[in-house]
Amino acid sequence: MARGYDSNPFAEEDINPFADQSLGKGQENYVGGAFYMPNPGSVPPANARLSPLPHERAEYDHGVTVDIPLDSSKDLRKKEKELQAKEAEVKKREQELKRREDAIARAGIVIEEKNWPPFFPLIHHDISNEIPVHLQKLQYVAFTTLLGLIGCLVWNVIAVTLACIKGEGLTIWLLSIIYLLAGVPGAYVLWYRPLYRAMRTDSFLSFGGFFISYVFHIGFCVLAAVAPPMIFKGKSLAGILPAFDLVSGNVLVGVFYFVGFGFFTVESLISIWVIQQVYMYFRGSGKAAEIRREAAKTMMSAL
Repeated sequence: MARGYDSNPFAEEDINPFADQSLGKGQENYVGGAFYMPNPGSVPPANARLSPLPHERAEYDHGVTVDIPLDSSKDLRKKEKELQAKEAEVKKREQELKRREDAIARAGIVIEEKNWPPFFPLIHHDISNEIPVHLQKLQYVAFTTLLGLIGCLVWNVIAVTLACIKGEGLTIWLLSIIYLLAGVPGAYVLWYRPLYRAMRTDSFLSFGGFFISYVFHIGFCVLAAVAPPMIFKGKSLAGILPAFDLVSGNVLVGVFYFVGFGFFTVESLISIWVIQQVYMYFRGSGKAAEIRREAAKTMMSAL
């Protein structure tokens, strides 16, 4: 039937979508509204079963196969034997190392690690941990004389360099360099290290080496403070005599030599105090008597 004028052309018709569609065969196969079915007769019944999808192989490796080798029991036993052999070798090395350390300790040899100066370690130096408390002050003063000698020789190079620039010749400058390069390591090896070991181990042999070398150290400091005109008029050392000689020609050079004289004088006085204190400790500890007994035994055996 033809529809007349409708005020709402978008309104849906009141049609039951679940009604029997066979009743109106002449009616068009159209269902309006939200349930649009071009062919309602093709809707499957409610109790119909869907056919399952075909099984597909899930390929997680994108077609790449990974072969994981499995060690057999024979390979496992072989690896176990290799590990046991390595472990036995490590234990053997540890025992050998321990045996050597024990032998070194029984022989009285101490492995010294270089720790001074901190910015560029050259020597082993640990007074607070290795020297007895009652000897630490004396050892520190002896170490001060070593540093003082270094300072004296460096100042001597500066003073002699200035004199060389003012026309005193190149030879005295070369001698001042030799004093510095030979004096610093020589002082450490000949008298400071023996004193350090003597204080640490209480060895009378180390004390003996210190006394002999330190006497020469004091003699050199006294000689440098005076600087007699024996070698190139004494100007290779910043002492009192060349200071008087140079101050008349150049005041600045003379002042530098007077300062050098002061440094060497202070170094000599402190060094004399150190050897005196070490000798007092040496006698008080009975080491002097021990040396006399050893000397007497050596003479008796020689006879």
